[in-house]
Amino acid sequence: MAKSNNYAMITYIDSKNCQKVCRLMRVSELLGALSYEPFAKCMHFPEREIHGICIDSRECREGTVFVCIRGSLCNGSRYAREALRRGARLLVAAKEERETIGEILGEFPECEGILVDDEREAAALLAARYEGEPSKTMTMIGVTGTKGKTTTVCMIRKILEDFGIRTGMIGTVGQFDGVRKEQAEHTTPDAVTLQRLLGRMRQNGCRVCVMEVSSQALKLKRTCGICFDLGVFLNLGEDHIGKLEHASREEYLACKRKLFLQSREGLGNGDDPATERIFSGTGCPYGTFGIRQGEIRAEHIQAEGFVQGHPGVEFDVCKVHVAIPAPGRFTVYNALAAMAVCARCHVPWETASASLADFQVRGRMQFLHIPGGAEAVIDYAHNAMSLQSALETLKGYHPTRLITVFGCGGQRARERRFQMGEVSGRLSDLTILTSDNPRWEDPETIINDIETGVRKTGGAYLRIVDRREAVFRAVQMAGPGDLVVIAGKGHETTQEIQGRLYHMDEQELVEEACTQKLL
Repeated sequence: MAKSNNYAMITYIDSKNCQKVCRLMRVSELLGALSYEPFAKCMHFPEREIHGICIDSRECREGTVFVCIRGSLCNGSRYAREALRRGARLLVAAKEERETIGEILGEFPECEGILVDDEREAAALLAARYEGEPSKTMTMIGVTGTKGKTTTVCMIRKILEDFGIRTGMIGTVGQFDGVRKEQAEHTTPDAVTLQRLLGRMRQNGCRVCVMEVSSQALKLKRTCGICFDLGVFLNLGEDHIGKLEHASREEYLACKRKLFLQSREGLGNGDDPATERIFSGTGCPYGTFGIRQGEIRAEHIQAEGFVQGHPGVEFDVCKVHVAIPAPGRFTVYNALAAMAVCARCHVPWETASASLADFQVRGRMQFLHIPGGAEAVIDYAHNAMSLQSALETLKGYHPTRLITVFGCGGQRARERRFQMGEVSGRLSDLTILTSDNPRWEDPETIINDIETGVRKTGGAYLRIVDRREAVFRAVQMAGPGDLVVIAGKGHETTQEIQGRLYHMDEQELVEEACTQKLL
């Protein structure tokens, strides 16, 4: 096992001095990134000009390359004809699809194709080559873990930005390219979208990119071709194990471990028993942080106090006092990781501590004052484990009452509903059952399942199907010292019902309810 107690300092590459990426290139230049097998008919494609890489046939236009990705539900080759009709001139597919692709190309004599061993890896490498390898012009920081990725990434970006380092960010709560912030469809975007975003970061002068790297992204090779200057491992839990995600805990661990096969250095949670296995055999030198164990360790922790009027944590690290208006020991771990990363980027510990003094992430233990002395807490907790962690943490602050508002998403594991109902019924003084993203399911049916779990505990509850009405009711009834937890949607700004997205921002709902309470 490779291990290092002393990190090499990260050296920045000034993106302002980088050459501008050429958006037109010849196929011969593009395919230099791959090992491939051309179809026999492909005699002249090296001289073709390429105008983009696509994995979605609807995005194809004249002169693009279409990569046929094999998926769990259908294969990209099913859409190859549409891609070629829209202007794609080169198909990239797995060797196993030789016959299918050959038949399609026979219908389009002006088009050509190549076969590769792994089309997902090919898509990532082609996109990186087309964008001019933007990750090589920035310090790349990747964060993985079952819990805490979003908060840690947001902490890192805030500290670096406050220190004057323009920092791009990719994660669940959004993507920031140095100028503009956009909503994210996935924690880690597909390889083509990711490389386009990195290209914009470089153009906008970002010196650092910090990103959440999900196990699914690593499994699907979305980050292939990126060499991370620093990879961070937070923890390993039991989430994301199922038929549509990871078959077992072993596979889950193996996917997260891939980040450190493409990282120059690592940083791991010394208190998590999976850390040694994550790094073992990767050749990635790493250091550790933690509360019980770690080279960088939090001391004198006060995890049930108040910071700036909100439940928060305080601790000491490297002879610096840290106070953050966000609750829970998990906040300590996230902050330790973020501060350790930023220390590698030459940010003084005192500066990092000052930056976190007013830290909050939208939709992650986000506190809002309610008139009359109560607090609303908006959190993304959308399974039993995360809801239990949130409620147990908040109960540690001894609220007068803990009122929890939540629902469950439709077309997701039904067992989750019973489990979340039991957790809230056991830990809350009052649970308000409502709608989340019902999708194509009947909200009443989902609530019936949650109610089954709550009733097992004997806990008090109300049923209010309309989520807006449920939030308003909770805010109206909140008295001095109460905490109103609104769980499940967090940073999301829409609600999905019967295939349509409706605007719903929980911060706006709480603010409207507070205004109404004052009238």
